Amino acid sequence: MRVLFIINDAPYGSEKAYNALRMAMTLQKQHPDVEISIFLLADAVICALPNQTTPQGYYNIERMLRAVISKGGRVKACGTCSEARGIKGLPLIEGVEIGTMADLAQWTVEADKVLVF
Repeated sequence: MRVLFIINDAPYGSEKAYNALRMAMTLQKQHPDVEISIFLLADAVICALPNQTTPQGYYNIERMLRAVISKGGRVKACGTCSEARGIKGLPLIEGVEIGTMADLAQWTVEADKVLVF
């Protein structure tokens, strides 16, 4: 089974990215045969930046993304969204790639389930 997660919110301030990544990590742990893909849109592209300093009392999105990637998860950050936020040329977490709407469209048709956060 292939599961696509589309995340739209910034890493901190709401818990949408956190909850999406918790679900992805749980799926990988309980169902190792499930293929996980994560596409970061809008403010969620900020999740892809390395060396995050976690605000007091918050989870660390960078560590969570690295955990998903280390178990074979694929992660792309929207190039247009990254450019709009001035981060397109910045280094990203190892394993995260810049993606396009064509990539998202392909992942969507390949997915058995699409979860949007």
